[in-house]
Amino acid sequence: MSPAVGEHPHPAGRADDAGRRASPDQDRHDGPRPGAPPGQRAVHRPRVRSARLVRPSPRSVSRAWRRSCQDRRVLYSGPPPEPVVLPPVVRALAGADPATAVWQNEAGGVIWQLGSGTGRRFVKWAPAGSGLPIVREAERLRWASRCSPVPVVLDAGSDADGDWLLTAGLPGDSAVAARWRADPLTAVRAIGAGLRALHDALPAGACPFDWTAATRLVDVHRRADVLRPASWHPVHAALSVPEVLARLADVPEDDRLVVCHGDACAPNTLIGDDGSWSGHVDLGSLGLADRWADLAVATWSTQWNYGPGWERPLLDAYGIEPDAERTDYYRLLWDAGP
Repeated sequence: MSPAVGEHPHPAGRADDAGRRASPDQDRHDGPRPGAPPGQRAVHRPRVRSARLVRPSPRSVSRAWRRSCQDRRVLYSGPPPEPVVLPPVVRALAGADPATAVWQNEAGGVIWQLGSGTGRRFVKWAPAGSGLPIVREAERLRWASRCSPVPVVLDAGSDADGDWLLTAGLPGDSAVAARWRADPLTAVRAIGAGLRALHDALPAGACPFDWTAATRLVDVHRRADVLRPASWHPVHAALSVPEVLARLADVPEDDRLVVCHGDACAPNTLIGDDGSWSGHVDLGSLGLADRWADLAVATWSTQWNYGPGWERPLLDAYGIEPDAERTDYYRLLWDAGP
């Protein structure tokens, strides 16, 4: 679910004729809806309401939870189209600050912004039984925050209603905020440099979290009966499930094992006023993996966030040459995901 708690929100978007969200004051970009025609993006325009519990603000919406690029299992993800009941724990965490629901997904997960300005906080909340990775993300944020700028966990817990994660806001704007969509070269360079910094800073030898292809393939095979390649990216939509599994069985040799972000799509990099990266958000899948597991998705994400032609500048900023084999493999694994 995005925004990851503690990240800087950015405006919602509307679709232009190409299916991208392109107005200057509305700028969120996600991957295609499952089953949508090629190029079509999910678009959800909030109805602004006076109720305090949910008032989706066009200046406070951010990334999609779990998969800010292409979420195959949570079909709806966007500003709440209807008022959302404020859970008691979120009300208690808010104290005197107003609580604004800024994001919701079909699994019932909601992100609340508490307060505003530099002191704003975020609560990521998921209903009991939703399966959304609140506890998992809290663990990863606590571990990663020692070495890299990620949201600082202020509180996390569970009750009969659900799970929650409270974090402090981070400086910077999403890499798909309007100002950076208007300057894609700066944005993709920041994404590439930020990803390299993350990979270099987090200690792979001490990482307790596993996101390797082998581990992810266990889950892919477990869910083989529900895989629907026809709903995936057009480059994979014609594959059968047996073809997918056969291709994924041929895992490329690791280029370099690093601690991967786990959802390195453009919206999950924050960029400061000077155009350099300022932090990362939405780290619920962070773990040890080949660096191309991140790079394949980060470069792919540039296509629907900025248009064609921006993959190479991202790789240049990271400091690596393109690798078609690993890119193709990890994009297919991403579609088969998690």
